Amino acid sequence: MYLFSSIWNADDWATRGGLEKTDWKKAPFVSSYKDFSVDGCQWEDPYPACVSTTTKKWWDQYQAWHLTDSQKKDFAWVQRNLVIYDYCKDTDRYPKLHVECSLSPWG
Repeated sequence: MYLFSSIWNADDWATRGGLEKTDWKKAPFVSSYKDFSVDGCQWEDPYPACVSTTTKKWWDQYQAWHLTDSQKKDFAWVQRNLVIYDYCKDTDRYPKLHVECSLSPWG
């Protein structure tokens, strides 16, 4: 399994209308994905047997999918101090609110 993504130069619109340019010297850039759904399983021999571990392993537990109070505070700090562009707030380009914009980012 793999996940592919790409990055493009959006200096002319995604960085406060071009006021802040992308610093390409800071590459490689890191991506994260929201609402990516996959069910992990524990490998068992012989292949292709794969036993579902839903609710049995750490990655299926509540703590792995929700932010702690401390993490929520960190997230809010990042939004206030580091986020340059938020398409959920770009009503000029997107007058209709995207579905994901109405969801809580804290889980």
